[in-house]
Amino acid sequence: MTSSRATGSRLSWIGAVPFLGYVALFLLLPTSLVVVQSFADAQNRPTLANVRFLAEPYVVSAFGNSIALSAVSAVIGAVLGAVLAWVVATGHPDGTLRRIATAVCGVLAQFGGVTLAFAFIATVGTQGLLTLLLQDLGLDLAGPWLYRLPGLVLVYSYFQIPLMVLVFLPALDGVRPQWREAVETLGGSTWQYLRHVAVPLLTPAFLGALLLLFANAFAAYATAAALISQGGVIVPLQIRTALTSEVLLGRENVGKALALGMVLVVAVAMYLYARVQARGARWLR
Repeated sequence: MTSSRATGSRLSWIGAVPFLGYVALFLLLPTSLVVVQSFADAQNRPTLANVRFLAEPYVVSAFGNSIALSAVSAVIGAVLGAVLAWVVATGHPDGTLRRIATAVCGVLAQFGGVTLAFAFIATVGTQGLLTLLLQDLGLDLAGPWLYRLPGLVLVYSYFQIPLMVLVFLPALDGVRPQWREAVETLGGSTWQYLRHVAVPLLTPAFLGALLLLFANAFAAYATAAALISQGGVIVPLQIRTALTSEVLLGRENVGKALALGMVLVVAVAMYLYARVQARGARWLR
């Protein structure tokens, strides 16, 4: 019996082999190549020139813009998404509203790239349907704002809000009704329940979701690339310029150094996310 248990224990990891292979092939290998080639020139000789490029003023500005864009869209998505998730959580767990809301959010959270950019251009662009309709009513939305950082904040928020609903809804489900009943039994008000029970319990989950939204926006590329065809206002567009420029050749490894900078920022965000989630999980078991 002991031998069979030991054999089963040794063989239990085999089911994880496909997942581990996927992680190694599509995460660890590309990350390793980015790290190694960030410190190599076009002839694969060791150099620090690519990393020193990160100190250029316009690169620092691009990182600042990316962090600001990610932070603002994450806050907007987290606040509005949390409110929407609370509305969904108050309904019946198996009700039609919840099923429809989660299904729609699951689709919209993945609705990005060129399709999302075109949808906003056709709606609120210079000749967009809503823009022309409001012009007839005396309101003028036309202008280049959609193709700059304010426009990216609006577009990114479109997929950040439904993602927040999906991420934050399990935390709301973990808040037990008995806790509120206990507060009411002891003579507490709704405000006291929120202040002393619900908000402290949900804060770690909310902060974790906020960090996840930040990383999601920081790594987004296709939507920004479709809206901003020229320039490198954010880091992903700087990487595009380094990899595809026909004016300055041999700068592919500079793009990989930029990607290494992004990996470090996302790694910090994901580390904080893991710490916050671990803290919140202890309360919602």
